[in-house]
Amino acid sequence: MVATDNFQKKSEETRFNLASYLKERQKLCDTALDQAIPVVYPEKIYEAMRYSLLAGGKRVRPILCLATSEMIGGTIEMAMPTACAVEMIHTMSLIHDDLPAMDNDDYRRGKLTNHKVYGEDIAILAGDGLLALAFEFVATQTPQNVPRERALQVIARLGKALGAAGLVGGQVVDLDSEGKSDISLETLNFIHNHKTAALLEACVVCGGVIAGASAEDVEKLTRYSQNIGLAFQIIDDILDITSTQEQLGKTAGKDLKAEKVTYPSLWGIDESRAKAQQLVESACAELASFGEKAIPLQAIAHYIVSRNH
Repeated sequence: MVATDNFQKKSEETRFNLASYLKERQKLCDTALDQAIPVVYPEKIYEAMRYSLLAGGKRVRPILCLATSEMIGGTIEMAMPTACAVEMIHTMSLIHDDLPAMDNDDYRRGKLTNHKVYGEDIAILAGDGLLALAFEFVATQTPQNVPRERALQVIARLGKALGAAGLVGGQVVDLDSEGKSDISLETLNFIHNHKTAALLEACVVCGGVIAGASAEDVEKLTRYSQNIGLAFQIIDDILDITSTQEQLGKTAGKDLKAEKVTYPSLWGIDESRAKAQQLVESACAELASFGEKAIPLQAIAHYIVSRNH
């Protein structure tokens, strides 16, 4: 019986075409994001917001949000405002992260960074505009048939993932750690659990919450997303060393230049890859009880460790 179950599971995974799935969902997200920000007066700020929001990207975060909603029993329509919000927040973090006072980068997603096109002042305001719009969007665009308390929970979770208890706190410790060679694994984990994994966790958990996930489901989604969040960062650290600027769409070798402690600098590339793979296996195991409905999220988890940009 077990052998039959394993055979069926492998057959299901083989039938699932992740590339087509991601392409279709990316198109849905791009359309929704484009419609979310019309250009009105003062045009400059809306153009700056749209410049970074619509600059491309894999849309992994909003796709995770939609996939989770569907796995729990919700719909794309129900989760799309939340999916757009997480991408707005993510884009804000990239605009601010690229500023001279932060990581000081000239390229993002293969294009000049926001401050290189619009200036630092407008780039800061574009990030602020996207951040404010994200919360407004969940509050006003979530369909009326979704209970209001679910949208309120999403807003609270997004705020926590973004603030000093999440992304902002991780960024502060990251900045403080630059140029220091004695950064511990514990500190490195703190940085990335907050700076990278917290928002990924919010994408997944909020997709579940908006669809009515139970407390037990939320716990599973939390463990799944924390694991893939850390795996995502480990692979990012590896790609910073092994990929070119053309492949990454942003400056390669930044971590070495900034003298940052990374997972490869502590473990080496091979062990880092192995750790990322272990995290993904653990993440997928958390979703076993959802059966076939979990296949997209499990496939995305494996994609995270196999990507080259």
